[in-house]
Amino acid sequence: MNHASLPCLTLGVCDYPEHVEATQWHIHAQQQKALGLAFVRIGEFSWQKIEPQSGKFDWQWLDKAIDIYQQAGLKVVLGTPTATPPGWLVERYPEILAVDENNQVKKFGSRRHYDHASAIYRKECQRIVTAMAERYGKHPNVAGWQTDNELGHEGTAQSYSAASVIGFQQWLENKYSSLDALNTAWGTVFWSQTYSSWSQISSPNLTAVRQANPSQVLDFKRYCSDMIIDFQQLQIDIIRALSPERFITHNFVIFASEFDLYKASKNLDFVAWDSYPIGMLEYFATWESEEIKTRYARTGHPDLVSLNHDIYRGLKGGTDFWVMEQQCGHANWAQYNPLPADGAVKLWTAQAWAHGAQSVIYFRWRASHMAQEIMHSGLRQQDGRADRGHKEVSELSTQMYPLVPIKAKIAILHDYESMWIYDQQPHNLKLSYWAQFYQFYSIVRSLGLDVDIIHPLDLTNNTYSLVIAPALTLVSDEVAKVLKATAKTTKMMFGPRTAFRTESGLVPKDGQFSAIAEMVGIKLANFDSLRPTLTQEIVPFDKVDENQYQAKLWCESYELITAKALYHYSEGPMSGKAAVTELDKVMVVGALSQQLISALVKQCCVELQIATEEMAEGVRMSHRGEHCLLQNFNQHAVEFAGHSIPAVSSIIK
Repeated sequence: MNHASLPCLTLGVCDYPEHVEATQWHIHAQQQKALGLAFVRIGEFSWQKIEPQSGKFDWQWLDKAIDIYQQAGLKVVLGTPTATPPGWLVERYPEILAVDENNQVKKFGSRRHYDHASAIYRKECQRIVTAMAERYGKHPNVAGWQTDNELGHEGTAQSYSAASVIGFQQWLENKYSSLDALNTAWGTVFWSQTYSSWSQISSPNLTAVRQANPSQVLDFKRYCSDMIIDFQQLQIDIIRALSPERFITHNFVIFASEFDLYKASKNLDFVAWDSYPIGMLEYFATWESEEIKTRYARTGHPDLVSLNHDIYRGLKGGTDFWVMEQQCGHANWAQYNPLPADGAVKLWTAQAWAHGAQSVIYFRWRASHMAQEIMHSGLRQQDGRADRGHKEVSELSTQMYPLVPIKAKIAILHDYESMWIYDQQPHNLKLSYWAQFYQFYSIVRSLGLDVDIIHPLDLTNNTYSLVIAPALTLVSDEVAKVLKATAKTTKMMFGPRTAFRTESGLVPKDGQFSAIAEMVGIKLANFDSLRPTLTQEIVPFDKVDENQYQAKLWCESYELITAKALYHYSEGPMSGKAAVTELDKVMVVGALSQQLISALVKQCCVELQIATEEMAEGVRMSHRGEHCLLQNFNQHAVEFAGHSIPAVSSIIK
């Protein structure tokens, strides 16, 4: 294919002209253009610089910076500066500050210290965003806008302030209409939690000696999610009106979990996210060993990175996304921050493209010589010398990365409400929604398969051969209807805890699976939360598979109604009970066993004539259009190879 006939991956950088002398701006812009960059993101933390006093604006510096980038041939992505309300604003309106779960007010002196529910802060944000959009909304060199910065990051999605509590009470009254309905939905008869007045309901923090009611926590997360979405929409509406021909996006973060990103992405033109593969290792949390983190200490784990790429590609139905911040050296915020391996920056860029990235923006241009990010690297060091990442970016040829579609045959279902309710009561110290989701995802990727990660409701346009739902814990009536329709034509695999919660967070009165009972043909017999030192043996029911498997951490056993058992437990309190069942096109897997789940996915692929390729440790394969990209994340052999599998077949098992 003639790559020159197609649009290709573009590159850019995050820059902070306000951090250096103005005499450096021309030099930096020329260097950025010479490096092959097309975009520069600026302005997202500059409220104080733009408005040093209330109502008194200084546009001169920003006008000059944008003009210099224009002269160099670089387009600007302009961030709204609402992530950093200035000191004078906080002093005037201290009630805009967020309150943490211990009821401590978050002080001025960092970032994201505001409450999304504050009507005062929203009004101030409307004012600053309007002023920026009026001035730059039709500027020929402003390509688009980024709203705020990393919404909900660093524990800022939820505030327990008076404004949030009052807003929560109003939100609940609008949702339930009556206290009787709320008390029923939350099961408040338990522990005498029944409410007789809306004003009695508070935020679910500091709830005496035990955890808060999980249904209350679920609704509070929904409320806070709605507050973030409303907060962002205020900005979107202003920019749409004053800058109608420019794109609007937002830079989400690694494993963003505190609000519903499907809803938050709905009115964006495309999604962006901030990729830091080495720091991302800390998101393994409890479920992976230090040995694994050490193995990928200088490259990041390929499946953690690709999982995030695939989530963000799927938020708007498979549209191309941007990486708005791409690690290009050591970061500063993780527990440990090693230098990347040689070639890692090029590898991460290629991987982003292979999973659907349209543009990759490196963080940052020049390392900061001040404040909280002194230890964070850039493409250039504090004194202006080119750093390691600069050399790798200079060696990239973006023409090798055409923007062609990704066509996956497998979909994995993802849902934020299932995540919220799962993680309220994980019932096992080593388990979480992401731990369970990751296990299924990593197995699929280890077989050389491409994946779309989508919300269950997006199955209404189903074109997949196999649909996997690793942890669809909460199944509403609407989702159940879509799942039932999908199961008529498509092979489906469900993981543990499927349909264990209703929409309000309760267990269904008819037990697990009642929302999709006719699909699965089973009832839950029991579940078993295993200590890390306990395992559970699993054997095939019909002896066709001669292997035995070991489950760890979690097992569910099932009573058969109309389904058949494929595997059962061979020992312990669940001995003889079904561990894996099947009814028509629907399979339910009740045991968290890496080897068993892998064998089942392979069986499904053979049945569906989906070609698999078992990948070596640390090696992954992705397809974009007719192009194949092999990625080797092993520390001592960091590399990527495109377009020709035989050229690097030695790194495939």
